[in-house]
Amino acid sequence: MIEYENLQKVNEKLFDKYKENFDVFMKSGWYILGSQVNKFEKEFANFCTTNYCVGLASGLDALIIAIDAFDFPKESEIIVPSNTYIATIMAIVRNGFKPVLVEPNIATYNIDSVKIEEKITNKTKAILVVHLYGKACEMDKISQIAMKYDLKIIEDCAQAHGAKYKNQKVGSFGIGCFSFYPTKNLGALGDAGAITCDDKNYVNKIKALRNYGSSTKYYNDVLGYNSRLDEVQAGFLSIKLQMLNEITNHKRELAKMYMDNLNDNFVKPVVDTDYFDVYHIFNIRHSKRDEVKEYLLNNNIKTEIHYPLAPHKQKAMKGIIDGDYPISEEIHNTTLSLPISYFHTKDDILKVCEVLNRFVK
Repeated sequence: MIEYENLQKVNEKLFDKYKENFDVFMKSGWYILGSQVNKFEKEFANFCTTNYCVGLASGLDALIIAIDAFDFPKESEIIVPSNTYIATIMAIVRNGFKPVLVEPNIATYNIDSVKIEEKITNKTKAILVVHLYGKACEMDKISQIAMKYDLKIIEDCAQAHGAKYKNQKVGSFGIGCFSFYPTKNLGALGDAGAITCDDKNYVNKIKALRNYGSSTKYYNDVLGYNSRLDEVQAGFLSIKLQMLNEITNHKRELAKMYMDNLNDNFVKPVVDTDYFDVYHIFNIRHSKRDEVKEYLLNNNIKTEIHYPLAPHKQKAMKGIIDGDYPISEEIHNTTLSLPISYFHTKDDILKVCEVLNRFVK
């Protein structure tokens, strides 16, 4: 059986270092916002080429707190792609603002920069881009639009650690929001997240918000959260960050094998020299997606669907999101995620290609 993911296999070469680090943490006697968090925040800021990084409890918290820290007025609107994972939209709604959905580019699956301006109103305060599947958005055009209308840029980088657009890393174009959920390319052994940025005043706001709205112990300036990156997870992330480039290069090699060997009857990801893709997910599209998925499973190959239902179709979004989003629905109805984990071998990928090619024949 070729598994879609196996986190034990992904992390096993680091187990000894994890155990060593946990022993240091356990004996330190300092378990919240200590040296491990400080160390990782500096390292990850350096990796993302930003001045600052603030560790948080999850990727969703990163999105919520990133929006909260801007203090947008009531009834503000935030532009967001219509095919994102629902957490991105939840963060907007949880802040009391209106998500304004923009359809993606069917080739890249990222927000279509051409369609953004038509959705901007005098209530629009930010563009929340999502670097989906590990491909950066078209950030030069989006940045120009943001500057023209004086909008903030918030980046959902949950699937794109290390991805680049025109040689600039995601998380450095605006306010970067990261998830370190265990399946991510840079995955913790539990929930974890972070925000990256260059603005010291904004960072101080985030640091207060993650800790009950407090900059000084027992003095609370704003209504905050309890959303602190755990010391244990920070230690694990520092260790794994050292091999993130190796993980990325391996996944890029596997992706190239798919591109070179998979029948063109399947819609494959677009490759362009402007983009450095990190392939958190390698998705294909096919009109008979469900049959393809079943055929692969019958041939001992597991896959996933990211994501089976468009956000505007979700029960939780009833009364919140209006309108039709046919491009989003087309993607959600036809997309299939193939195995592309750090533990997969080239032989695994060749086997997947062989079975898929047999399906179309």
